[in-house]
Amino acid sequence: MKVRIGKLGEKEIMRTLDTLYTAASAVQGREAVKLFLKDLLTPSERIMLGRRIIIARKLLSGETQDEIIKSLGVGYDTIARVQKWLLDQMPGYEQAIEKMEKEFERRK
Repeated sequence: MKVRIGKLGEKEIMRTLDTLYTAASAVQGREAVKLFLKDLLTPSERIMLGRRIIIARKLLSGETQDEIIKSLGVGYDTIARVQKWLLDQMPGYEQAIEKMEKEFERRK
């Protein structure tokens, strides 16, 4: 069900995003989030989003684009898109990765 964002009015966009953000924030715990995302996204979409997070994590840790391409087999465009989001002062990636790193450390 592909919807072209240009065909939606500003109110519809805001209502739709508010619904998504509210639903996502209502889900608590790793297992609940896993089930929610499994129901919400296709397997391909989940992998694509996960790889973006891995790319952001690698960029934040100082890996070069060439190192990321070699390790993940992604293209420059994908890395550039993630890097642009990181440079645009959008703290979503950084906040998520900071919390994720703490969780990975706890698991050790």
